[in-house]
Amino acid sequence: MEIAIIAGDRKKELMTQFCIAYCGILANHNLCATGTTCKYISEATGLHIERLLSGSHGGVQQITSRISYDEIDLVLFFRDTYDISSDAEKNDLDLLKLCDIHNIPVATNIATAEILVRALDRGDLDWREIVNPRSKYNQKRKRHTYNS
Repeated sequence: MEIAIIAGDRKKELMTQFCIAYCGILANHNLCATGTTCKYISEATGLHIERLLSGSHGGVQQITSRISYDEIDLVLFFRDTYDISSDAEKNDLDLLKLCDIHNIPVATNIATAEILVRALDRGDLDWREIVNPRSKYNQKRKRHTYNS
């Protein structure tokens, strides 16, 4: 599964602690995160995480773009609700709207993130493999189709 991780400035420490707690599950998936969040999590956990741009410099838009192409299966987005800049709010709403449109499970707080990560571990989100064009399931289908 492709998991995107974003944390507002006041939520980075909480996201890092969350990833430490669920490192064993997250290690089995492809992770990407916005710049500083990626740095904190990878240093604390040793997880391999694709580092995107900082959230304020286009990282959120990079994730939003991947969501548009069904290349993200799960979003962990601990929002800083005290960040009242209109740009941040617009980017947050765009991302959440696209998650709704593309049926991407998204957690905006630690309680929901825990439920989703445990569901991921049980296999409850395996249906995303059929939707995501970059999934192992669809890569196998492409090879089989080309070899026929």
